Amino acid sequence: MLIGLQTAFTPLNIFMVFLGCFAGTFIGMLPGLGPVSAIALMIPVTYGLDPASGMILMAGVYYGAVFGGSTSAILINAPGVSAAVATSFDGYPMANRGYAGKALAIAAYSSYSGGTIAAVLLIALVPFLARISLSFQSSDYFAMMLFGCTAIAAFSGKGQVLKAIMMTLLGLMLATIGEDPSGIQRFTFGITDLYDGLSFLLLSMATFALAEALYVILQSSPGNDKAEAESASPDSQIGSLKVTGSEFKEMATPVSRSSIVGFFVGVLPGAGATIASFLAYGMERNLAKESQQQEFGKGSNIGLAAPEAANNAASTGSFVPLLTLGIPGSATTAIMLGALLSYGIQPGPRLYVDYPTVFWSVIISMYLGNVVLLILNLPLIPYIAKILQMPRRYLTPIILFFSLMGVYLVSFNDFDLQMMVMVGAIALVFRLLNFPLAPLLLGFILGDMMEDNLRRALLVWDGSFAFMWQRPQTAIIMLMAVGMLLLPMLRSLVAARRRSMPGLD
Repeated sequence: MLIGLQTAFTPLNIFMVFLGCFAGTFIGMLPGLGPVSAIALMIPVTYGLDPASGMILMAGVYYGAVFGGSTSAILINAPGVSAAVATSFDGYPMANRGYAGKALAIAAYSSYSGGTIAAVLLIALVPFLARISLSFQSSDYFAMMLFGCTAIAAFSGKGQVLKAIMMTLLGLMLATIGEDPSGIQRFTFGITDLYDGLSFLLLSMATFALAEALYVILQSSPGNDKAEAESASPDSQIGSLKVTGSEFKEMATPVSRSSIVGFFVGVLPGAGATIASFLAYGMERNLAKESQQQEFGKGSNIGLAAPEAANNAASTGSFVPLLTLGIPGSATTAIMLGALLSYGIQPGPRLYVDYPTVFWSVIISMYLGNVVLLILNLPLIPYIAKILQMPRRYLTPIILFFSLMGVYLVSFNDFDLQMMVMVGAIALVFRLLNFPLAPLLLGFILGDMMEDNLRRALLVWDGSFAFMWQRPQTAIIMLMAVGMLLLPMLRSLVAARRRSMPGLD
């Protein structure tokens, strides 16, 4: 750790942390550009640096881009980064209510807390966590994905559980479009553009940003000058950045809990920040008091803070399998693995013995990076939030432009734009019929991983589903999933019983 401190706190490496966080934050804000694109853009810059400085720069870009993705999710409901999808559930409604500044401030504080808690856990538990990561098998990952799907209970209002389940199933069905793991084409209807399936970016932009823009157009009445004036009012749009002491106290336990959950989910190769943020949101929604539950989806402080803490903690946790096992847990860490190999460094159990300066300086820089993100972003919040001061007649076309161009610039394919418009129109119909869109995206994100891990588990167990109860780790996670699904029902039954028997209060 002393070696790491000496390396990370050299003037060059402190500058690399600032540069990485700054570049990552602004690249992450642009819909369509996430951590993968941000790190890919930085690779040419790292060629002239020593391995420690290069990895510190890329680590800063990574968690900067994850943080930046939450900004576009909060302000314009365009979560171009999958880890920021859960942030938009309460961040965007909060911004719409005139608390954009406060929403961005809560996101900044929660990200800092999640990253800091994860950095401490990382320093303390690296060798132990590497062994846990190795012990997970395909059956455990399948159970984990199933556990993630139980978060649908958090996205359904009263009496809407069936709608949420239907949307999750639709998301799982959309995930099967394209080539399956054995090379067979499914549901492509002979259209070559569907051979690779639907992209996450296309679906998320269509269901959130595009559907929201279309919904705003439908709801706005032409010539409504009063509404236009209100939408351009600085006070109603930006609001105060102040978070009160009572609000900090209310969020402290959920943020701590979500950070720990996010970190341990991030440690598992392939799980990642997206699943961590959904799990944290679902967990806090189910554990919240009944009065607090009513706020979820409408601008809840806890609903915003929990996924933000979890996705930043998971981003830090994802370095455990990368550095200690040489296993990239996501596309982002796969690029970082390639960068390490280009330096002639083989990640694995001996990395912290053979290259202690690289190993420990990257870990120490993570804590420094969280401080830098807070210093950089808090003063910028009033300026970033001014995007909402734009009149709606200008802001809506900008959202449409960034949504469409973000998707087009990834594939340069006209078909993706046509598909996006079609999906956006269908999503608008779902929204008008009061179907929750979040479970659709949740099912789509988890669908591929669920199928791959189920296939592998069935191969190992000769086609038998007995792994669900005969393997202890899998059985425990499955029981947790059942508990998560049943918890809201049990709570409503208890509440109904208390209302019928006033003496119990």
